[in-house]
Amino acid sequence: MQFYSPSLTSYQRLKTREVKIGNLILGGNHPIRIQTMTTTDTMDTLATVEQTIRCIDAGAELVRITAPSKNEAENLQVIKNELNARGYHTPLVADIHFTPNAAEIAARIIEKVRVNPGNYVDKKKFEQIEYTDEEYLEEIERIRERFTPLVLICKEHETAMRIGTNHGSLSDRIMSRYGDTAIGMVESAMEFLRIARSLDYHQIVLSMKSSNPQVMVQAYRLLVQKMTEEFDECYPLHLGVTEAGDGEDGRIKSAIGIGTLLADGIGDTIRVSLTEDPEFELPVCKDIISTLITNASIQLNDDGTENLKVPPIETLPYSPFEYKRVETQKIKNIGGNQVPVVVADISKIEHLNPEDLKLVGYHYSKQDDKWTIGDMAADYLFVNHVPEFALPGTLGVICYPAIWLQHKDNPSCYPIFEAAQYVNASNDEKSKTINFIMLDAYSNVYPPHFLDVLFHKCKEDKTAVLCLSSLNSNSMQSIRRLCMEILIRGINNPVIIISDSNHKTLNEALVHYSVDAGGLLLDGFLNGICLGYQFGVLNNGVSDNGQKLSDIEIATLNSISFGILQATRTRISKTEYISCPSCGRTLFDLQETTAKIRAVTNHLKGVKIAIMGCIVNGPGEMADADFGYVGSGIGKITLYKSKEVVKRNIDSEVAVDELINLLKEHGAWVDPKEIN
Repeated sequence: MQFYSPSLTSYQRLKTREVKIGNLILGGNHPIRIQTMTTTDTMDTLATVEQTIRCIDAGAELVRITAPSKNEAENLQVIKNELNARGYHTPLVADIHFTPNAAEIAARIIEKVRVNPGNYVDKKKFEQIEYTDEEYLEEIERIRERFTPLVLICKEHETAMRIGTNHGSLSDRIMSRYGDTAIGMVESAMEFLRIARSLDYHQIVLSMKSSNPQVMVQAYRLLVQKMTEEFDECYPLHLGVTEAGDGEDGRIKSAIGIGTLLADGIGDTIRVSLTEDPEFELPVCKDIISTLITNASIQLNDDGTENLKVPPIETLPYSPFEYKRVETQKIKNIGGNQVPVVVADISKIEHLNPEDLKLVGYHYSKQDDKWTIGDMAADYLFVNHVPEFALPGTLGVICYPAIWLQHKDNPSCYPIFEAAQYVNASNDEKSKTINFIMLDAYSNVYPPHFLDVLFHKCKEDKTAVLCLSSLNSNSMQSIRRLCMEILIRGINNPVIIISDSNHKTLNEALVHYSVDAGGLLLDGFLNGICLGYQFGVLNNGVSDNGQKLSDIEIATLNSISFGILQATRTRISKTEYISCPSCGRTLFDLQETTAKIRAVTNHLKGVKIAIMGCIVNGPGEMADADFGYVGSGIGKITLYKSKEVVKRNIDSEVAVDELINLLKEHGAWVDPKEIN
């Protein structure tokens, strides 16, 4: 059977066409390339050259520069000449949106142009129009007429092209026929690709970017499937989560979207879009690739053949092209229609006291003898001893069976068994409420027919929660394969992932967690997440502010857990910011403005706020944001409710206050003082 990916059970890179971009070759068996985009004004030659050099020195193998008009496109020659004079020959990419004439100029100068099929020919008016098949074909011919000159110029000058679809800037024509969907994104790019192929032009890279990793991953998978079916080959793919934001959230969202696809074997070049200086994007790119390549290393037998401990799959029991959560039974607050739970591993704390629980979202007031529970409060604690103090009523404790037996009358305490322990345990040795079962995904060898016995017991047990992990290098694929087996066998017990990391840095571990847990959440398999850690300690185990590093790690992993759930849209616990990474079109200081907006809105759980640098990216790329803050001129801001303009050309000095007023007008504002 033909699947969208050759990498469903063990890592195998998708073979794509080779594309030459200056002195760089993309696709085929060549390494995954990393790139970024400048944030300077393209007409400021010196600033753009110097920032480009900083990016190249940080590892960029391609650098993209915005060219919104003829003037910027023409100035690319000056920029390129200066870079060459300084000894830099890294390929440059011109970023084009609405201006075909700028693309045609740039294509004669630099190594690659990027066009957005949503606005290269079409002018978006947010209109719903019903097209007959004949009218639709007439529109395609109009695109062909306008797009062909650029293709011929690229062909003549051996210039590569990226056809870059954005989820938030699909044309009215695509939206009218396909809606705001992943297949609409794919068809938007395929229209342009078919025209290029008809002209025998193949130096093409494609992308399917979205600020929502769910949509992004589905669109890339569909694109691969569609190209394979229609052309029997695939073009190289540029991966990126657009408008990912900054800090931990931006890194998690990018790692989930990019990393999940790389684990699928999909992707030839990546760009991490952070609302930070572009040179800070490159280390994140490197972490994603190095972590994935490490995870994906193929295990070999002594004779050099691949060790296939993970069984092959003949039929997919789920759709990788849409999000649909696997149906399970409900066990207390796990499974069913409930949001995924977070299990916090605090087993490294030897003597728990109430103050320790602040690390995982619970704050105790001695004066009032009262617990305050935050939006990112863990649902369960894994411990080596059961706390002696009274816990918040919503919190459960998980411990090994020998410890649990000493506290089996405690209604908030539950055992966690090794799979073999669970199979051999008597009913008296199990909880009547929840029994957690640790099951390894194909990295340990169980006795013959062990899974048959285990799954038979689980199927009859209304208290069993499966906790899956794997020591395999390709751990996500291994756990995914076991999830498929559970689904095929009709087991409807809830599933939690236990993802452990022994990476040297927290940034690398973040990528590992995001791919392991995030990828499986996007496929609808998980009902919970537990992150384990094996980090080193510095300064005798104490940070500069006197806090124990183990405490920092526990709090950080709890934050990452909720960040992964938020990024996969499976559990919303905080405000979401869709923030562009800035470029030469940006009309205000994005980093400073994003920080200001975060400071006054970060308590608005579930509200999605887009902070966009200019009117080019703004209305379209905000995608599914609830509110938008968009640069519309020097010192001027336009505010949006969804994709509708509600306040135009507000002075930037009062724009944040006006945003708050807009939130209040639409019932989205909560006074911080009212939040406990």
